[in-house]
Parts: sequence; structure tokens; C-alpha cells
Amino acid sequence: MQNHLNDEFVFRYKLVGSVEYIKSGKDQLFLSKMVKICCIGAGYVGGPTMAVIALKCPNIQVAVVDISTARINAWNSDTLPIYEPGLDEVVKKCRGKNLSFSTDVEKHVAESDIVFVSVNTPTKTQGLGAGKAADLTYWESAARMIADVAKSNKIVVEKSTVPVKTAEAIEKILTHNSKGINFSILSNPEFLAEGTAISDLLNPDRVLIGGRETPEGKKAIEALRDVYAHWVPVDRILCTNLWSAELSKLAANAFLAQRISSVNAMSALCEATGADVSQVAHAVGKDTRIGPKFLNASVGFGGSCFQKDILNLVYICECNGLPEVATYWKQVIKVNDYQKTRFVNRIVSSMFNTVSGKKIAVLGFAFKKDTGDTRETPAIDVCKGLIGDKAKLSIYDPQVNQDQIQRDLSMKKFDWDHPVHLQPMSPTSVKDVSVVWDAYTATKDAHGICILTEWDEFKNLDYQKIFNDMQKPAFVFDGRNVVDAEKLRKIGFIVYSIGKPLDDWLKDMPAVA
Repeated sequence: MQNHLNDEFVFRYKLVGSVEYIKSGKDQLFLSKMVKICCIGAGYVGGPTMAVIALKCPNIQVAVVDISTARINAWNSDTLPIYEPGLDEVVKKCRGKNLSFSTDVEKHVAESDIVFVSVNTPTKTQGLGAGKAADLTYWESAARMIADVAKSNKIVVEKSTVPVKTAEAIEKILTHNSKGINFSILSNPEFLAEGTAISDLLNPDRVLIGGRETPEGKKAIEALRDVYAHWVPVDRILCTNLWSAELSKLAANAFLAQRISSVNAMSALCEATGADVSQVAHAVGKDTRIGPKFLNASVGFGGSCFQKDILNLVYICECNGLPEVATYWKQVIKVNDYQKTRFVNRIVSSMFNTVSGKKIAVLGFAFKKDTGDTRETPAIDVCKGLIGDKAKLSIYDPQVNQDQIQRDLSMKKFDWDHPVHLQPMSPTSVKDVSVVWDAYTATKDAHGICILTEWDEFKNLDYQKIFNDMQKPAFVFDGRNVVDAEKLRKIGFIVYSIGKPLDDWLKDMPAVA
């Protein structure tokens, strides 16, 4: 398909299961029959995203690569390294056909036409911007490797959440090490919610693609857009400049976290006044300008993105001379920390102002239901707060194992977001913490129960049996408002539910943060 015009080829493309590019000038991207995609990073974003692309684009070869042998082995086994409803079925359907998982990073990068980069971007723990700025060490390393092994022109796609202007920095690295190879940089942030990631990928609200507003940049955007167009309606594929795409991801997470902190702030006021936060949230959510989503009061938000992205946003605001804006977003995190501290203080003050030596059952450790992800889970801070008061914890979560819980409780802040092989290899076992594999073992002989994840099974436990096997008085501290408080009170429990009218027992014991 070559049209000669002044000794150069004109650009054209067509979508027939794949995209073809014809060269137009030396500076333009040339992709001949684009059929190979590679993703660097086999984590919560890279693995599911590439699996769905492989499912929906059977004519495209998709390789997911990672330097962690254990992680890749898990992706190639019957027990995937992450738990996500529906993921197992998608992977099994495509693996061995047009989806592969490999540790041979350089080989697959060299052979690919589009390279997604989905590596960790942890918060810096030292140096300039420590505690706020994103650490782009892994991103820079990936970019230098791509430049080093590339033998043909490539589209490089930011899939990790990165600060605004990261693409510009990566572009400079690639350009200065290009050896005559042309690279086009795109930003394609993910908007997945763990627990619903597969359905989010199959039926997204939107797909966002940012690129340079140049002829070459627009053609790269078209190439990626046509991959998603295999199953996503074109009107849901939004194309912007690079900076808008990068900032949109941070802004989206900041807005969502802000809603959670807003309703959590109201939960404290509800407890003080006798209002019910669920009723307040329902009334507020009926306003069509606001809507009902993300208005469930809880012990606090968690996950890999919210806090990290807001801290990143704060740092960017400070660097751009916007201290008032930075302070505004910083308050979202302060309220989240306040909510966790308030919850711990409520537990301690309710139990005669001490939990020393008392067994506390912790039901749920993941940051939300339907995932095994514990990154920034509120359970970490709550457990550490109780351990600090010398409580003995018995923890149960259906998807989080003992090694992960012990690791989370022993690691320093922000260590969790580094690749596993760079985390402490043998975390110190936390004394007075046991991990069990059913709720009834966790609660036996306990003085109190803390519900920290909204797993459905916690709604349907035999609480009469649990009450009979607990020390008295028996307390339930519901950090997710999943149990029927009145039903439990009739059994004999003293119940604390976030943002709900206080049990008479608790009214005389205010939690002071």
C-alpha cells in the first residue's frame, strides 16, 4: 500500500482488526501493520487492562512484562497475583492465544509497536518533594530501557498516574537517546475502580488519550483510539493534549476523595448532634447536581491512588506558586487521617479507656470489598493505633493473607508502593497480631469487633453465636456501616456505627481526636 508522492509516502490508516501506517516524511511515525502491544508492569492496572485489550482485539498480540519472576509465574498459573471479579475468566480465555506474560522485558519491548508503561510511581520518601512528590525513578528507568532496545518507531503510552509534564520529561529522555528512532508519547490514564475493574474496562465511562497537538501526535492518538474503538463507542473516547490528560487523572481522584472526606466530616457532626449520616447523605444525594455516589461514611478512604495523587497535586500546586490551592487539597487528607484517629479513639474510650491486653477482632483488612489490595487501607492505621495501646489483634480478611498483613503493619509509610522485590524481604513479625481464616475464630473470646472492610459476608454472620463466645460487655465498632445496629443491640452488643446516633453507653464516653 505505497503511494509515491515526491519520493515520499503519504500517510493513511485503516481499521481492519489492526491499524496500518504509511510513512510520510522522516519525522513521522511509521508503523507497518500494528499488531503488537507490550505493557511494562504486571500489576493492578497493567494486567487487567492488557487482558481486556487482548479479549477485544484478537488480531493484536499483547505481551505483559515484568522483572518480577514470581509475579509473572502467578499470571501464568491458575492462581493470579491479584483478585478481581471476572479477571480470571478473561485471562484464561486469551492466555496462550494473543495474551502472554513474560520476564523477557527487552525482547517484547523491542518487538512491539505500542508500549504501555504501567510502573510504580510511589511518593518520594526523601529529597526534594519528600512526602508529596511522585518518585519517577521507575518511569525514567523504563524510558531509558525503551530507548536502548528499540529498533523501530514506537508509541509510548503513560498508563501510570504521573505528575503533569511527565510526558515532556520522558519525551526528552527518548529523543536524546533515540538513535534515529521516532517516539510518540501519549497519556492514557486509567479510571478503574478495584473490585469492578473488568466491568469498568469492558464498559468505561470514558477513555482519555492525550498527545501532542502536532500531525505526528494526532496520528499516534488515532492509533491508540482505534485500538479502543474495537469495543468502546467513539464518543466515549476523549482526545486532549498531554497536559490535560495527565491533570485529569489527578483531578478525578482528588474530587472523589473530597466527597468521601466531606461525608466523613459530616459523620462526626452527626454523632455530636444525633443525626444519622446515612439519612443526611441520602437527602443530599437526591440533589441531581450532587448525586448519590461516594457518599457512604466510613473509617476513611484507602487504595493506591487517592492519597498519593492528592499529595502529588499539592506538590504541583506549591511548585506553581498556588499555596492556597495546595492547602485546600491537603485538607482532604487531613480529614481522612482525622477519621481514622477518631475511630481508634472511639474504640479505646468506649472500652474503659484502655484496650491493653484485650483481644480485638478485626474483620476486613483490604481497603474495600472485592479486592485483595491493602495499599493505604485504613486498616493499617487503625491496627497500628490499637497496637500502640497494647491491644491483641486477631485479623480476618477473605482475600488478604498473613504475610501481606504482617508486611503492611511492619513497613514504613510509602514503602508499600515500591515493587515487591524492593520492599523489606523479611518484614518483622508484629507482636500481638494473629491472622486467622474465618470470622468466628477471630471473634472468639474477643472483647470487641472492628469491621474495617465492607465484605458482604460480614452482614450475614451468626452474631448470636459470636456474642455468646465473646467477653462481656461485647462491643462492635462498625467502620463501614454494614451491620444492622439495632438487631445487634437486641442480642446484647454495644454498637458504634460511624455517623449514626450513639448508643447510650457511648454518649458518656466521647471520642477525642
